[in-house]
Order: sequence, then structure tokens, then C-alpha cells
Amino acid sequence: MTDSFVCIDLETTGLDPKRDKIIEIGAVKVEQGEVTGEWEIFVNPERKLGERIVELTGIRDEQLAGAGKIAEILPGLFAFLGDYALLGHGVLFDFSFLKKAAVNEKLVFERRGIDTLRIARKYLKDLESRSLASLCKYYGIPHKAHRALEDARATVALYGKLAEAFREKEEAAGEKSLFCPAPLLYQAKRDTPITIPQKEQLYKLLDKHKLVVDYEIESLTRSEASRKIDRILAEYGR
Repeated sequence: MTDSFVCIDLETTGLDPKRDKIIEIGAVKVEQGEVTGEWEIFVNPERKLGERIVELTGIRDEQLAGAGKIAEILPGLFAFLGDYALLGHGVLFDFSFLKKAAVNEKLVFERRGIDTLRIARKYLKDLESRSLASLCKYYGIPHKAHRALEDARATVALYGKLAEAFREKEEAAGEKSLFCPAPLLYQAKRDTPITIPQKEQLYKLLDKHKLVVDYEIESLTRSEASRKIDRILAEYGR
């Protein structure tokens, strides 16, 4: 079992790291079984939040307006993470967003990780749900769902409960133990920035049809810009 790691949790604008953005990061560092540090920050996604995300997280656009962009935040986050393994509940989700953000900034980000969700799915099959909220309720762990640092703290506590209950049985598997960090694998391609012709076309379409949008044109990728243009053309014409 690993007793030194960083538990990471993200809040995002959606579920797809290719299209969605990080809006909050929470991390808890554990060394030799003791919490030695915490890290929490908002991230400006350069777009307005959907109603569902606001309802789910309680995070609002005005809270993110003055936050740094992910490119500004990654160096400090990676310094906090160091070379430690990552812990998370569905840790590949969080890793995939960070890997995508790193690739976009031409940074290398490779990690090993431990997934409390995989452990729970193996040993707590009789539970109706193995969501973080449900497992915290099952184990009596205090938890405020869908805020990054609170989720990270709860996941650290959950890991301790799972280790206490199932570690000895699982470690009989040796190197394949789910309590041992395993490589996290996610293939990410760097986004290509919006092209000058795309900018010109978007600005012309918005002006012609008197449209107000909730995203920053200058921050769009080429694929995002293409989808925006296609949507306007389909709805309003040329």
C-alpha cells in the first residue's frame, strides 16, 4: 500500500477533456500517512458556465472572472504534485483533463495513480451506488460534494477506510494490488489555435446576425471555432 500521494479532484465545465475546461482544482498531499499540505484554486475557463454546472457546484461566473487561466496555474500545481502518485475517485477523469491542459502548453505530464472507485467496485458490489457521495455516507465521512478540495479531502478519508477494510486481502495480489499505483494512460493531442480566417468569419457572422456569445473568440481552438461557425450557419444562414 502507498501511504504517500497527492489526492487530486477537479471541477469542470463538462465531462469531455477535449472540449470542456477545468474550473476548480483541489489537492491534498499525504506523506507517510499524514496530511502535509492542501492546494485549492479557481481556474478561468474563458467561457460562461452552464446552468447545470452552476447548480451542481455552486460556482458562478463572477467567481472565475478574476481567476488565472490554466496555463498560468499549471506550474504551481505541478510543483505541488511533485513526483507523487495521484489518488482520486475515478482518477483517470482528473488525470485526463490535466494531461490535456499540459499537452496544450507543451508540458510533459505522466503519472501513476490509485483509484478508490476501482477498489470500491471490486469490494463493495452490493452497494446501490459507489459514487463518492454514497461511499462517504456509507462510511460516515463528512463530505460537501462537488467542490474540489472537499472532494479531495473526502477521497483521502475514503482511501483510509477502504485500506482498513480490504488492504490485506488485496495485497495478496502482489504488484497487481489496487492499492499500488499503476500507470495512468490517456492520449491527448495539442489543440490548434483558431485561425485568422476563422476569426474574421466569426466576427462577421456575429455582427451580421447581431449575436452575443458567451465565449472569448480569441481563446477558441480551431476545432471549437469550426463548430461555432457551423452552428451559426445552420441556424441563421450566411
